[in-house]
Amino acid sequence: MNNLRILKGSNYQEMSQKAADVIQAQLTVKPESVLGLATGSSPVGLYDCLVKAYENGKADFSKVKSVNLDEYQGLSPDNEQSYRYFMQKHLFSRVNINIANTNVPNGLAKDPQAECARYDSIIKNLGGADLQLIGIGHNGHIGFNEPGSEFPVGTHLVSLAKETIEANKRFFKTIDDVPKAAFSMGIGAIMSAAAVLLVASGKEKAAILKEAFFGPVTPKTPASILQFHRNVILAADADALSQFPV
Repeated sequence: MNNLRILKGSNYQEMSQKAADVIQAQLTVKPESVLGLATGSSPVGLYDCLVKAYENGKADFSKVKSVNLDEYQGLSPDNEQSYRYFMQKHLFSRVNINIANTNVPNGLAKDPQAECARYDSIIKNLGGADLQLIGIGHNGHIGFNEPGSEFPVGTHLVSLAKETIEANKRFFKTIDDVPKAAFSMGIGAIMSAAAVLLVASGKEKAAILKEAFFGPVTPKTPASILQFHRNVILAADADALSQFPV
């Protein structure tokens, strides 16, 4: 894949630093960048590295605008498991970003269809992301674009797959507390980003990474569509890359 650049770290921390360096470089080249941001365990180390860069005067977020990939339906921004809360905790409250310039889907929206249209409009008006950060689920989902019969183009309300609910239950008291639906940026918006930065770590991600980048392009493995993106950067540790054929 000529469009894929691999940044290999020996462990999670090294992978996180390499990924943070990519975002730091993006902000150096274009301080007013639109960053597509992600949540979950994979980018936590990356955000810590960015905070350190900010504290050391090597990263400036004052002109940055951001759009997050997704948000659970039914969770308020002050709920500790909401993705707005996650972003506040791990990045927004720790750097000099203007909160008014940060965008996360509204999990409490009364009209899901209207919320999806509103979020698509925000992304369009920003001109799409200069750099879109994503992780990858065990079933190949990116954002909350779950395996299915087609690649969803726009922001949509997703019924979460059993595998996703199972993977996320560690963040909740019981599996019954895990939301069953979420708003997700569509594949179209992810693919419209000028560059995509995918972060992955651990042997449990090795098989799906191989499938995504070297298997058939199919909505049954949503991340496989990245094979068609013109500029993909994969920051991963040795374990996650252990099944790569190159």
